[in-house]
Amino acid sequence: MKAYIMERERFDGADIAHILRFCTEEIDWPHLVRRFGPDWRILFSHLILFGYIYPGERARIPAAIMEDLIIRLRSEVSTAGPERLCRGTLLSRQQYLMDVQEWGLRDARLENRVQMNEKDIADWTDAIEKEQ
Repeated sequence: MKAYIMERERFDGADIAHILRFCTEEIDWPHLVRRFGPDWRILFSHLILFGYIYPGERARIPAAIMEDLIIRLRSEVSTAGPERLCRGTLLSRQQYLMDVQEWGLRDARLENRVQMNEKDIADWTDAIEKEQ
């Protein structure tokens, strides 16, 4: 779940990079890719950042995994995804509110696979003000 934490005030990317640095040999890579499923781009972004953060340790990430994700990316480049959908709300509960509230994009938190409903989203959004 840390891979999805990308709030303005909290980004768990360093934790992900540290986990990758010390646990690459123990990771079941095919299983990890399957776990991310349609959110594979989040995993890919962390793997790209890992190579930037630790340029001398890029080889720790299996080449076959990187190739698979690169192929997925290439196959998507020429096709559009779901229209008017904002998945940013899966990464930050605050930073993409304008996308769904003002710009009319569909909130990805309402997709069946996410299992949130309108009340859950409202409660989660109301908690932002209480925390500030």
